Amino acid sequence: MKKVELLSPAGTLEKLKIAFDFGADAVYGGVSHFSLRIRSGKEFSMEEFAEGIEYAHARGKKVYVTINGFPFNSQLNLLKKHILAMAELKPDAFIVATPGVLKLAHELAPDMPLHLSTQANVMNVLDAKVYYDMGATRIITAREISLKDLMEIKKELPDLELEVFVHGSMCFAYSGRCLISTLQSGRVPNRGSCANDCRFPYEMYAANPETGTLFRLEEDEGVGTYIMNSKDLNLASHVKEILDSGVVDSVKIEGRTKTAYYTAVTAKAYRMAIDDYYEDKVDVDRYQYELQSLQNRGYTDAYLVSRPFEKHDTQSLDFTMQLGTHQVSGVVNEEGSHFLCKYKTLPGDELEIVAPLNSHVEIIDNEIGSTYERDGRVYMKFKQLLAENKKVWDEVHSGNLNPITLPTKFPAYTFFRIPANEEMGVNTK
Repeated sequence: MKKVELLSPAGTLEKLKIAFDFGADAVYGGVSHFSLRIRSGKEFSMEEFAEGIEYAHARGKKVYVTINGFPFNSQLNLLKKHILAMAELKPDAFIVATPGVLKLAHELAPDMPLHLSTQANVMNVLDAKVYYDMGATRIITAREISLKDLMEIKKELPDLELEVFVHGSMCFAYSGRCLISTLQSGRVPNRGSCANDCRFPYEMYAANPETGTLFRLEEDEGVGTYIMNSKDLNLASHVKEILDSGVVDSVKIEGRTKTAYYTAVTAKAYRMAIDDYYEDKVDVDRYQYELQSLQNRGYTDAYLVSRPFEKHDTQSLDFTMQLGTHQVSGVVNEEGSHFLCKYKTLPGDELEIVAPLNSHVEIIDNEIGSTYERDGRVYMKFKQLLAENKKVWDEVHSGNLNPITLPTKFPAYTFFRIPANEEMGVNTK
């Protein structure tokens, strides 16, 4: 049986490597303003992106290039040059969002597989067939689509690959077609520079157009004014239903601008869920333990398994962001010999180890520190904080850039975390 593909975000070269180390089969990312994440696109130079593609292919993995913005007429010549330049890097597919860009990419790079972005809002067989006939080899369906409708599309178009989002931020607007940020700050969401205005709290006013009277509607404290703040998607508990359908070719995680820890944990959780499914040993609590450790806006299973009109819990009205169950305290360097502090660490602190799947952490006790197992998880404690320059610290904080010596060699990009609390300054509801 062909396994479903796990597709992770790659906002930087480091995150690309982390996604693969923690279980992703493929990643997506871009380098320019034609990508819907300008900030992450700026993190990638052409040279780094080429290195990322080479890194992926050497490991039997794939890279999909995001060219999914909505270009203006004045940009079309630049767009043509960009398509040709990206094709030379030999990625595994282009992700595009409009019929015109799809047609142009097919003309300029006829051998390149073309994936249609979720921005195209495909929700039915008719639209899917139009894009399939135009050359799309895969459709990233609208977040509002149902599993039943996916099955209908696959029945009519069995050779068309279907990709669905299973985790990450969701827009207040219909599959991202939002102009709130444009109106308020001039940053155009559909061209990659969304200012996330939907995440802000708003005060409500009433106006009488005849008299010009304007007054604010008073709200009780705690009721919440985050009226457009969508919760984050989390379908880890529904992976079995999704894969049982037999129609999904790729499950996708949102989040190119999110942290390296987010990239690692989401890839690990969904890798476990997918592998467990094929081994017939699904353990939802195991996946959610990891995902609940992430900062989030509250979680929802959204619309794939329930219709929009059946749900009234997709908005987070009380806060814009909450801390997850854990706080990242450090990350191991690529060599596996030292770690950089991301919060604060003192000798004797118990740090939970989050290592790539199928990697090995040695159980050891020496003058630097110890590692040990408890309840199926692995932990570490430092006895001394010895920097690479041989200085010993009483404690280290996120501003301390000195690599700290580890008691044993760890897998590259292993993370350490501690339980979160309200003193960390983020909502923990």
